[in-house]
Amino acid sequence: MNRKRIAAVLGCAAAGFLLAGCESGGAERVRNIKIGVAVYDQYDTFISQLVEQFNQCAAEMSDSADSNISVKIEVYNAGKSQTTQNDQVKNMLEQECDVICVNLVDRTEPVTIIDMAEKQDVPVIFFNRELVEQDLERWDKLYYVGAKAFESGIMQGEMAADIFKNDPAADKNGDGVFQYIMLEGEADHQDAIVRTEYAVSTITDQGVPVEKLGYAIANWNRAQANTKMSQLLTEYGDQIELVLANNDDMALGAVDAMKAAGIDQAEWPVILGIDGTDVGLAALKNGEIRGTVYNDKEGQAEKMFDLAFCLARGLPLDDLGLEDGKYIRQPYTKLEEVPEEQE
Repeated sequence: MNRKRIAAVLGCAAAGFLLAGCESGGAERVRNIKIGVAVYDQYDTFISQLVEQFNQCAAEMSDSADSNISVKIEVYNAGKSQTTQNDQVKNMLEQECDVICVNLVDRTEPVTIIDMAEKQDVPVIFFNRELVEQDLERWDKLYYVGAKAFESGIMQGEMAADIFKNDPAADKNGDGVFQYIMLEGEADHQDAIVRTEYAVSTITDQGVPVEKLGYAIANWNRAQANTKMSQLLTEYGDQIELVLANNDDMALGAVDAMKAAGIDQAEWPVILGIDGTDVGLAALKNGEIRGTVYNDKEGQAEKMFDLAFCLARGLPLDDLGLEDGKYIRQPYTKLEEVPEEQE
């Protein structure tokens, strides 16, 4: 969060502070805000980096010379258990958090959290894992911050098609067909399904024939992807021309498998990820992966913090760019090289 953004947020808060000052005799005092953050898995690289950015926004607000606000963030790790996450949200409510931000373990099971928060009149911002629209409409203090998953699939497919058309070496056997492996996130997870479907359909829509050799569910996890990719290499070997991974960690798992198999990097298939994590960008810079789709963790963290701050202070949300009064979505960006600002 830069100083211009801090000033803008504080400017929005000024009217509320002035009113409170008039009611209390105008005395200046530090105002405390407590925000609870529940994540599905703290070891997910993208989520951990997003939460780190969120914490930085809070720290910069608290440290600003223009601010008389202290923001406390409490982060809870559900360890991939929805039951655990429900208990953690209950604890946040008991600890009187002003706002709760939830990265759902199971996007189809938000009702317990919604009901608990509504009873306590505590707003909830869901992030990264988008719940179904009907659930978000259950109460007027529910919000979502993230991106449109299908856009990342389209962009990944566009990159794959462009590479096949412009790099003859990508078609290793010269048959005019892109033979591929798909590394998917969780089974039945909406983002995994959508990213997979749109990536492949976009490649074919771009006029590139494809052949699916195999796939593996690696749960967004680098180590699991390494294991699964090693098995696929044993089965398909140099028939594999393309690896489409639903996120960067799984793309890097494929890289690890290539290295473990002793395959020269010049003989690797095209490997593409999604998210643009720090480790993913490092792999892009050194040529281990050919592209990624940047999921704007900085923008999402800033937007989520701005929304949480305004909700905690009871301030207007008019300037936050909410779609339908509930959604904030940041756009993806295709990356086939690392931008200077990311280096």
